[in-house]
Amino acid sequence: METVTEPRSRRRMTGRERREQLIQISRTLFAEKGFDGTSIEEIAATAQVSKPVVYEHFGGKEGLYAVVVDREMQKLLGMITEALAASHSLIKLERAALALLMYIEESSEGFRILVRDSHAASGTGTFASLISEIASQVEDVLADEFAARGYDPKLAPMYAQMLVGMVALTGQWWLDVRKPGREEVAAHLVNLAWNGLTGLNPQPAISATTRADPPAVSAPRASEKELRELEKARDKELKEAEKVRQRELKEAEKARVRDLKERERLLKDAEKAREREDKLRQREARLAERAARLEQADQSD
Repeated sequence: METVTEPRSRRRMTGRERREQLIQISRTLFAEKGFDGTSIEEIAATAQVSKPVVYEHFGGKEGLYAVVVDREMQKLLGMITEALAASHSLIKLERAALALLMYIEESSEGFRILVRDSHAASGTGTFASLISEIASQVEDVLADEFAARGYDPKLAPMYAQMLVGMVALTGQWWLDVRKPGREEVAAHLVNLAWNGLTGLNPQPAISATTRADPPAVSAPRASEKELRELEKARDKELKEAEKVRQRELKEAEKARVRDLKERERLLKDAEKAREREDKLRQREARLAERAARLEQADQSD
């Protein structure tokens, strides 16, 4: 005789675990279908929860999308910032290019979200604003190089946009083709940026320093100026994280207010329904009483 074992009840997720689950599910759906093509119903169904659970954590699809986009932007910015902590300008350029390609390779869904949508719901901006923020960091590097080489440092912002735009567009192309490998793509990018068309190396390769010490592993010892820049970047990240937290708190509060209003409306509707039922019963009672009196009158006649 076979023994029947009762299925073990599923462990209830904590609020933090549920929130992370919803973010990961939404990240996949947003990457595949975009903001407009993804619904709260689909997110809730995939997570096997009710829609109010999603509203409770994020206030709606817009709030959830903003969190996903902000997380991806901070991840990519962090990798670029670390790459720019190198001491030599060529190494900075190589590591920045590799950092972007590494992010694309390891976080394809996140990159698709960043380049696919320019939806206002992102809250933290579009891919263009992300590129502009990276360019502002590269601008400082180029300004120092320009000054050292006798060029006008005022041109650094324009060249930073050109350089970052070239790398970003190449990254968008490489997102789908994935050939050649990321090191080879980075080498050719740096070859064009560093040498120019007239000085292209027919067989470019990433320098031994960058290959031995990639940006995701560690960074070389930074100068005092570079350390100050890193500290400023960290402060900026903390401020942005605090903004996100405050925004999420406001969204959660709005969701609670909406929930209370919805409950009040349902209670009022229920009260009105009870009043209508009472009036209907009273009317029916009066009609029955009137019918009884008429019947008595007919019998007496």
